[in-house]
Amino acid sequence: VAAMGVRAVEFDGQVLRLHAPLAANVNDKDCAFGGSLAGIMTLAGWGLLTLRLDAAGLPADVYVADSHVRYLKPLYADLQAQAWLDPELDWSAVLRAYRERGRARAAIQASVSGPDGAVVSALSARFAALRSP
Repeated sequence: VAAMGVRAVEFDGQVLRLHAPLAANVNDKDCAFGGSLAGIMTLAGWGLLTLRLDAAGLPADVYVADSHVRYLKPLYADLQAQAWLDPELDWSAVLRAYRERGRARAAIQASVSGPDGAVVSALSARFAALRSP
Protein backbone atom coordinates (compact mmCIF):
# COMPACT_ATOMS: atom_id res chain seq x y z
CA VAL A 1 0.00 0.00 0.00
CA ALA A 2 2.82 2.38 0.85
CA ALA A 3 4.59 1.62 -2.45
CA MET A 4 1.33 2.25 -4.33
CA GLY A 5 1.01 5.67 -2.65
CA VAL A 6 -2.60 5.03 -1.62
CA ARG A 7 -4.29 7.66 0.52
CA ALA A 8 -7.82 8.04 1.79
CA VAL A 9 -9.68 10.94 0.20
CA GLU A 10 -13.14 10.78 1.76
CA PHE A 11 -15.45 8.62 3.83
CA ASP A 12 -19.01 9.91 4.13
CA GLY A 13 -20.31 6.94 6.12
CA GLN A 14 -21.54 5.20 2.97
CA VAL A 15 -18.73 5.40 0.41
CA LEU A 16 -14.96 5.26 0.90
CA ARG A 17 -12.82 7.00 -1.71
CA LEU A 18 -9.10 6.32 -2.19
CA HIS A 19 -6.46 7.87 -4.46
CA ALA A 20 -3.12 6.58 -5.78
CA PRO A 21 -0.79 8.31 -8.24
CA LEU A 22 -0.38 6.76 -11.67
CA ALA A 23 3.42 7.18 -11.47
CA ALA A 24 3.62 4.58 -8.68
CA ASN A 25 1.21 2.18 -10.43
CA VAL A 26 2.17 2.32 -14.09
CA ASN A 27 2.80 -0.65 -16.37
CA ASP A 28 4.94 -1.03 -19.49
CA LYS A 29 2.21 0.59 -21.60
CA ASP A 30 2.22 3.77 -19.48
CA CYS A 31 -1.26 3.06 -18.11
CA ALA A 32 -2.40 1.80 -14.70
CA PHE A 33 -1.16 -1.69 -13.81
CA GLY A 34 -4.04 -4.17 -13.52
CA GLY A 35 -2.76 -5.43 -10.17
CA SER A 36 -2.84 -1.89 -8.82
CA LEU A 37 -6.43 -1.43 -10.01
CA ALA A 38 -7.46 -4.68 -8.31
CA GLY A 39 -5.44 -3.77 -5.23
CA ILE A 40 -6.88 -0.31 -4.68
CA MET A 41 -10.46 -1.55 -5.16
CA THR A 42 -9.86 -4.43 -2.74
CA LEU A 43 -8.32 -2.02 -0.24
CA ALA A 44 -11.30 0.32 -0.61
CA GLY A 45 -13.70 -2.55 0.11
CA TRP A 46 -11.64 -3.70 3.09
CA GLY A 47 -11.47 -0.16 4.44
CA LEU A 48 -15.18 0.44 3.94
CA LEU A 49 -16.19 -2.63 5.91
CA THR A 50 -13.63 -1.89 8.63
CA LEU A 51 -14.91 1.69 9.00
CA ARG A 52 -18.59 0.69 8.94
CA LEU A 53 -18.06 -1.93 11.64
CA ASP A 54 -15.98 0.47 13.76
CA ALA A 55 -18.77 3.06 13.48
CA ALA A 56 -21.18 0.43 14.84
CA GLY A 57 -18.84 -0.19 17.79
CA LEU A 58 -17.73 -3.56 16.39
CA PRO A 59 -14.00 -3.60 15.67
CA ALA A 60 -13.13 -6.63 13.54
CA ASP A 61 -10.41 -8.31 11.56
CA VAL A 62 -11.56 -7.98 7.93
CA TYR A 63 -10.47 -10.25 5.08
CA VAL A 64 -11.41 -10.50 1.42
CA ALA A 65 -13.16 -13.84 0.88
CA ASP A 66 -13.58 -13.74 -2.88
CA SER A 67 -13.74 -11.19 -5.65
CA HIS A 68 -14.35 -10.69 -9.32
CA VAL A 69 -12.65 -7.87 -11.25
CA ARG A 70 -13.58 -6.45 -14.65
CA TYR A 71 -11.12 -4.30 -16.58
CA LEU A 72 -13.11 -2.14 -18.97
CA LYS A 73 -10.49 0.16 -20.51
CA PRO A 74 -6.95 1.46 -19.86
CA LEU A 75 -6.43 4.27 -17.36
CA TYR A 76 -3.80 6.90 -18.15
CA ALA A 77 -4.41 8.99 -15.02
CA ASP A 78 -4.25 8.69 -11.24
CA LEU A 79 -6.30 5.91 -9.68
CA GLN A 80 -9.53 7.11 -8.05
CA ALA A 81 -11.31 4.24 -6.30
CA GLN A 82 -14.59 4.13 -4.44
CA ALA A 83 -16.31 1.33 -2.52
CA TRP A 84 -19.87 0.93 -1.23
CA LEU A 85 -22.03 -1.83 0.22
CA ASP A 86 -23.78 -3.97 -2.38
CA PRO A 87 -27.31 -2.53 -2.75
CA GLU A 88 -28.83 -5.96 -2.01
CA LEU A 89 -26.88 -6.36 1.25
CA ASP A 90 -28.92 -6.33 4.46
CA TRP A 91 -26.57 -4.32 6.70
CA SER A 92 -28.63 -4.97 9.82
CA ALA A 93 -28.29 -8.73 9.19
CA VAL A 94 -24.50 -8.33 8.90
CA LEU A 95 -24.40 -6.50 12.24
CA ARG A 96 -26.67 -9.06 13.87
CA ALA A 97 -24.54 -11.99 12.63
CA TYR A 98 -21.36 -10.35 13.86
CA ARG A 99 -22.84 -9.60 17.28
CA GLU A 100 -24.28 -13.12 17.67
CA ARG A 101 -21.54 -15.26 16.14
CA GLY A 102 -18.45 -13.06 16.06
CA ARG A 103 -18.27 -13.33 12.29
CA ALA A 104 -20.14 -12.05 9.26
CA ARG A 105 -19.84 -11.64 5.50
CA ALA A 106 -20.63 -8.56 3.46
CA ALA A 107 -20.94 -8.05 -0.29
CA ILE A 108 -19.18 -4.90 -1.46
CA GLN A 109 -18.86 -3.16 -4.81
CA ALA A 110 -15.95 -0.96 -5.88
CA SER A 111 -14.77 0.82 -8.98
CA VAL A 112 -12.00 2.97 -10.38
CA SER A 113 -13.06 5.89 -12.53
CA GLY A 114 -11.15 7.92 -15.08
CA PRO A 115 -10.90 11.72 -15.15
CA ASP A 116 -14.16 11.87 -17.13
CA GLY A 117 -15.98 9.87 -14.43
CA ALA A 118 -16.33 6.76 -16.60
CA VAL A 119 -15.68 3.45 -14.81
CA VAL A 120 -12.48 1.81 -16.06
CA SER A 121 -12.46 -1.14 -13.64
CA ALA A 122 -15.06 -2.72 -11.35
CA LEU A 123 -14.91 -5.17 -8.47
CA SER A 124 -17.59 -7.30 -6.83
CA ALA A 125 -16.39 -8.95 -3.63
CA ARG A 126 -17.38 -10.65 -0.42
CA PHE A 127 -15.49 -9.74 2.71
CA ALA A 128 -15.41 -11.65 5.98
CA ALA A 129 -15.35 -9.93 9.35
CA LEU A 130 -14.07 -11.90 12.34
CA ARG A 131 -13.94 -10.94 16.00
CA SER A 132 -10.33 -10.43 17.06
CA PRO A 133 -9.03 -13.19 19.36
